[in-house]
Amino acid sequence: MKTSMDQGNVIPAPINNPTAARGERSIGTLLIHAGRLTLENAERILYLQREQGLRFGDAAIQLGLLTQADVDFALARQFDYPYLIRGESKVSESLVTAYAPFSPQGQVFSTLRSQLMLRWFDNEPARKALAVISAGRGEGRSYVAANLAVSFSQLGQKTLLVDADMRNPSQYTLFGVENRNGLSSLLAGRAELQSAIQHIPGLPGLSVLTSGAMPPNPLELLARPLFPQLLAELAQQYDVILLDTPSTADYADAQTIAVRAGAAIIVARKNATRMWHVRGISDTVAHASATVIGTVLNDF
Repeated sequence: MKTSMDQGNVIPAPINNPTAARGERSIGTLLIHAGRLTLENAERILYLQREQGLRFGDAAIQLGLLTQADVDFALARQFDYPYLIRGESKVSESLVTAYAPFSPQGQVFSTLRSQLMLRWFDNEPARKALAVISAGRGEGRSYVAANLAVSFSQLGQKTLLVDADMRNPSQYTLFGVENRNGLSSLLAGRAELQSAIQHIPGLPGLSVLTSGAMPPNPLELLARPLFPQLLAELAQQYDVILLDTPSTADYADAQTIAVRAGAAIIVARKNATRMWHVRGISDTVAHASATVIGTVLNDF
């Protein structure tokens, strides 16, 4: 995998000089402090780089001292584009944007993110929230919401993912976090906001508000005035708020959430979702005075 980021010339800071290491953001230094490169091998790479006029990453790969994945890892951190390393995080490895944002699948979410920025989030400052909805279960709604949340955070947007599916929640398992205090606790007045929001290690711009304990009355909780008040408070703290929802075929929760958010995208699964279901969802949400931004066809 190649990236368009310029690798540039690098001179690693001495590994025993913490001050220099913090001030130097070269690829060599980043890899040394990540434990992926020794100072001795960095010097070998530098020698070949200067001798043949290569980029540091190309010289390292030619010598067999680094892989393209190592170079991509350093480039992401050099340009403040964080992602996770497989086996080193509790976040599910199914989230492609968290582990392989430069892959073809990861780039699909980057494209979707750009479209949403142009069509919704960048149009007016008040537009901060977006519901992710679908007709039935198993269509990839939670998967799309989670990957989009990671992608927005990598763009530098302060992002909050809210699991508003208080019937069959999944975001706590995808991100490997606890699900004790969450949305249901906040709407029932049993928790404080800051104690319910969880930050994801390795993804500094991303926070998750899980669903919380499963209540007997999710729709009634969402219909309370406290829910729009909560979204308004969150909009003061975050650039992007994405809300995962229950399936519209089973419950009316998603329509309520979409109206409170102001807009929604519809997730459909390739060769599975019926078009009349998508049209029905779109009409229902639009009639409730929420904007349907578009439809995402999921073939994962």
